[in-house]
Amino acid sequence: MIKTTKWKLASLVTGVLIASSTMAANDKVYAVVNGDNITEKDLATIIKNPRVKFDDLKANQKKQVLDTLIEQKLLSEKAYNSDVIKTKEYKTELERLKKTLAFQIWLRDYGKTIKVTDKELKNYYNENIYRLKTPLQLKASHILVKTEKEAKALIKKLVKSKNLKADFTKLAKEKSIGPSGSNGGELGWFTKDKMVPEFSNAASILGIGKITQQPVQTNYGFHIIYLDDKKDPATLPYEKIKDKLKQELMQKKFAQQIQKEAKELRKKAKIEYK
Repeated sequence: MIKTTKWKLASLVTGVLIASSTMAANDKVYAVVNGDNITEKDLATIIKNPRVKFDDLKANQKKQVLDTLIEQKLLSEKAYNSDVIKTKEYKTELERLKKTLAFQIWLRDYGKTIKVTDKELKNYYNENIYRLKTPLQLKASHILVKTEKEAKALIKKLVKSKNLKADFTKLAKEKSIGPSGSNGGELGWFTKDKMVPEFSNAASILGIGKITQQPVQTNYGFHIIYLDDKKDPATLPYEKIKDKLKQELMQKKFAQQIQKEAKELRKKAKIEYK
């Protein structure tokens, strides 16, 4: 829920998440090539989708992934035993990779030091309570017709009804040109942002069990809206969202601490822009 506007902060947080998820992977061995294990982390570099598990793949897919990694291992071994490791380019790149890896591991370990107390969490909840709300939810039905004249005629008929919901449903099935017509015009529950403004605004000011007294025009045509039910905005209870808030606050504290570390290091560093 927290959005940071500073790229360097966001990239650091992303970095620690990548480091943590990558290094926390199980070291289950799936194949051995010249004594070198092919593990779950290796497989992840080929699959590239954390939602896809190697064990869930079909037999031919597993073989394809493993064969690709086996070939990579063999070629990597050949390259490592060649003169390429003696080149200046290799040595320079190796040092860069060492620093990158050290940075990721340091970020991961630094992240583990961030703690949030119950008092901090409750204060954070109270400070952010203004945004921890469920939005207004509406449950409505509608009749959609092409012309204002037709809509007004239907409204005139409905205002005389002694069983408004039943008659509304019947007319929706008979007259509505919208896809929900066959279902009596029922739209189910929705928040205001899910509908065009003209429709949402008209529905939100209706009383439950009431219809719009004037046709509501949108790009789709003219609507008659019946409000089935309404749920007013409500504050999310602390116990329900405290786990999510804890992660949010820990991430925020982590980013702040990293930014503080970087600021102190900049004071001591020799930096030249070119």
